[in-house]
Amino acid sequence: MKNILLGVTGGIAAYKAAEIARLFVKRGVSVRVIMTRNAQRFITPLTFQTLTKQKVYTDMFEDVFYEDVRHISLAKEADLAVIAPATANMIGKLAGGIADDMLSTVIMAMAGKPVIVCPAMNTAMWENPAVRDNVATLKRRGFAFAGPAEGVLACGDSGCGALAGVDEIVAIALSLLEKSAPGQ
Repeated sequence: MKNILLGVTGGIAAYKAAEIARLFVKRGVSVRVIMTRNAQRFITPLTFQTLTKQKVYTDMFEDVFYEDVRHISLAKEADLAVIAPATANMIGKLAGGIADDMLSTVIMAMAGKPVIVCPAMNTAMWENPAVRDNVATLKRRGFAFAGPAEGVLACGDSGCGALAGVDEIVAIALSLLEKSAPGQ
């Protein structure tokens, strides 16, 4: 069974990540979810736990004993990571090599494995030169991107910045999983 790590960050599109998780499970993929603190303000860990039948990770320093170093074992177990939605903040952290929460730390430990970044933010943020530079940096490092899409955003603006379609995100991830399978 293939293992996908689904990272959920704090944007209004976080609710769409539940459908992404559901579609992966429907296709027989094991899904581990890591949520940032801000993501939990939009959708609860219980939603993902119910959909994936797996523990949801929210804190680097939770009061649970593991026999392993959890952020390293999660990275080793994952065949691929999807960050959906990926906020400008998370994109900046990853481009800058900042690992200060469970999600960014696990992604840093996944060197050499596919990571799909699915940006979702206001058009003005997406077009900000700092964000564009961070995206270019991640692309040079081998990160894949899905979106963003054009559309009406949560704030009412129209433009580029909406989360890519969930079917598109799932298709890209499954395609990368297939390409990275042994013997391919």
